[in-house]
Amino acid sequence: NISGRVLETFGIKTEGLEGWILQGTKRSKLKYACSYDHEIISDDDYDMNAVSDADLAGVKIDVDVSSGREYTLIKYISYYTSRECTEEELISNALNEVKHGKNDGPDVIFREQKDYLNKFWDDADIIIDGNTALQQGIRFNEFQLLQSVGRSDITNICAKGLTGEGYEGHYFWDSDVYIMPFFLYTVPDIARNFVMFRYNLLDAARKRAKELGYKGALYPWRTIDGPECSAFFPAGTAQYHIDSDIVLSVKKYVEATLDYDFLYKYGAEIVFETARLWLSIGSYIPLRGNKFCINCVTGPDEYTALVDNNAYTNYMAKMNLEYACEIAKDMKNKAPEAYRKVAEKIALTQKEIDAFADAAQNMYLPYSEELSIIPQDDTFIYKKRINADDIPQDEKPILLHRHYLNIYRYQICKQPDVLLLMYLRGELFSKDELKKNYDYYEPITTHDSSLSSSIFSILANDIGYFSKAYRYFMMTSRMDLDDYNGNVKDGIHTACMAGAWSAVISGFGGMKVYSDGLHFTPALPKEWNSLSFKVKYRNCRIYVRIDDKNIIFKLLDGSSLDIYLYDDRISLENGERIIKEVL
Repeated sequence: NISGRVLETFGIKTEGLEGWILQGTKRSKLKYACSYDHEIISDDDYDMNAVSDADLAGVKIDVDVSSGREYTLIKYISYYTSRECTEEELISNALNEVKHGKNDGPDVIFREQKDYLNKFWDDADIIIDGNTALQQGIRFNEFQLLQSVGRSDITNICAKGLTGEGYEGHYFWDSDVYIMPFFLYTVPDIARNFVMFRYNLLDAARKRAKELGYKGALYPWRTIDGPECSAFFPAGTAQYHIDSDIVLSVKKYVEATLDYDFLYKYGAEIVFETARLWLSIGSYIPLRGNKFCINCVTGPDEYTALVDNNAYTNYMAKMNLEYACEIAKDMKNKAPEAYRKVAEKIALTQKEIDAFADAAQNMYLPYSEELSIIPQDDTFIYKKRINADDIPQDEKPILLHRHYLNIYRYQICKQPDVLLLMYLRGELFSKDELKKNYDYYEPITTHDSSLSSSIFSILANDIGYFSKAYRYFMMTSRMDLDDYNGNVKDGIHTACMAGAWSAVISGFGGMKVYSDGLHFTPALPKEWNSLSFKVKYRNCRIYVRIDDKNIIFKLLDGSSLDIYLYDDRISLENGERIIKEVL
């Protein structure tokens, strides 16, 4: 609750057109300095007076204006926080930044901003020929993501960006699963901040695991700077899958950037400590054939909680454990000194690595022979099934109209759970398996979460449900512009916005990123004339254009890259333009 007074003032100085204020938060003791200066361009005289009180530093300017004359006021402002420098440096750093900006002048600052944005749009712009509303929506989303994301490894991206007080500025697992990929394939330097941010919270995650009686590290479901901020543990802390979500983002980052320096110095430690958590909370259960089971957890679907063997959690934990083994083997061969350092730092033994491998190999992976689907958990398919379309519109979202106990007892999903797994680990599942699970879970999904429709759009494209894919994308792409759920007053939905990017690139563009590279199976909507975009991957930049007849690939940067179209390998050379027929 941030109502009431949250800041204390420790110092104020005003002098002429410039000044500063030093304040700090009451609870976290974070301090910041704000410095300002002004430039007035006027042929007429003006009066100015510095103004200040207990919480205010400023200047009052009075000008006798004349008709037809132009008056310009330029304000320069800088902020520094105690997370970026020492408290003693706060004021001097803020003053120097403003001085530097004023010396450069607005033309230089504007040019730098323009150059930055031109570079961003050159890399990230998606061009949809055939629907101006969707074109507007996707560009609005990308711009909001760029505006909202932190620019250092001590910040991340809030669920509501910087646009509202919904979720109190907290970060969730959404940022790792939904948002990080957008930056990974467009602005990979920002993606590195995502994974470094998680490394910088590793000590807090270790502390959290210890508080709960576990080994290793347990990342908070909801946080700003490390501690768990969720007040409802069944739908918060019990979502242990956040550990493997973060590991998947590390894995995807390394595969896409080949940044092994990050992996060996930082990422490996995250992977090993989260693998330890799975050994700590999982057990070998005799009545499950002595399989490794993970009980009393909550998956991504928040309408089902505290279950045994949530499929998403188990599959992702298996990936986490396997990746830990893979990294250990790789580092021993290629970076033995780096491995020695991290193993010594966290007291990692070969016995633990062997235990990781054993748990991964024996992980219980739910499957229903009767239904030919992956059950969401051990009990989900044995509950009464509710068709989402049968729920009256004025009773949605149902979490605002029903007690959680009157939700958990049914087969009803707020968002994709098994289907999210099948998207993230698509190389594990056949098209037939995907279709059976999609057909089973779609009717019971309410899409009460803004994270839902983008995944349904992507997967619908994968199985040939093209009209559904387009309908779900329409919901995703303009969710905030059209205030689809009536809640944009609380702030934008950054994960949904990134999901819209994925729905275009992975859905209609058909780009899937597997361990062996980029795979394309395009599915251009009949409503569009063409789709074009660029992605960065393994120090290369690729241009892709799709119309109803052909797909064009061009390697803009990088010496060479192998990609796959309909599982056929294509070798791209720098500057080369290859045209293939769309099937």
